[in-house]
Amino acid sequence: MNTKLDIKDKEQKLLFITGIGTEIGKTVCSAILTKYFNADYWKPVQSGDLDFSDSMKIREWTGKSTICYPETYRFQLAASPHQSAKEEGITVDLNEFKLPETQNNLILEGAGGLMVPLNDKDFMIDLIEKLNIPVALVVRNYLGCINHTLLSISALNQRKLNCNI
Repeated sequence: MNTKLDIKDKEQKLLFITGIGTEIGKTVCSAILTKYFNADYWKPVQSGDLDFSDSMKIREWTGKSTICYPETYRFQLAASPHQSAKEEGITVDLNEFKLPETQNNLILEGAGGLMVPLNDKDFMIDLIEKLNIPVALVVRNYLGCINHTLLSISALNQRKLNCNI
């Protein structure tokens, strides 16, 4: 499968949107890319905000015809997935995550940053590695963002994950 983001390429395009933290613009970037690439959207884990989830925002911002696949895990508590899952008596299992079957382009959006825990041993970066698709890193300008950005790039490079900033 070709995962390059070459607009002239007719192959399916897959891209995992992550960030250097939470509330830095991943959902806005996901909406822009979903619209631009005429893509489907999937957020594997949603923690909190279930009344206006990121999938709901994407559909509202990109149009009702956008296909948004259901989250593998949805939690009430607005916290890291491992904490939200623990509150609900659930353990997030990496083996439960399967890419939605589609011939369309697909934009995936992570929860928080790369090192957000999903359970007692796995982090968001482990899910990205399991799915094995290119990553776009969303960065916001604030004091400390250079450090957070370089640490995130270093973590992606260490795992040999294809990163686009």
